[in-house]
Amino acid sequence: MTNKRDGVLYIGVTSDLPARILQHRTGHGSSFCRRYGLNLLVYAEPHENIYEAITREKAMKAWKRAWKVELIESLNPAWDDLFEQLV
Repeated sequence: MTNKRDGVLYIGVTSDLPARILQHRTGHGSSFCRRYGLNLLVYAEPHENIYEAITREKAMKAWKRAWKVELIESLNPAWDDLFEQLV
C-alpha cells in the first residue's frame, strides 16, 4: 500500500485482500495506513498458506526501500492502483 508514487510504503498480510483494502480505504485498517493516507494497492503476492505469507512479509519489511521500489516497478512501473483488478 502507498499514498502516491514513491510515497510511504506499507507491507501487510491478509487472507482477504479486497476486504482488507476496503478497510484501509475507509479508515478501519491499520493505524499506520490511516496516519499516512495509504489507500493505493501497488503490489500484491499470493501465497499457498499463511505461514509462507508471513515469512515473506517479515523478509520484505527488512529490505532496503530501494529493493521494494524495484520490485514494485518491475511489475507495476506506473504504480497503478491494482484494487480494481481484484474485484
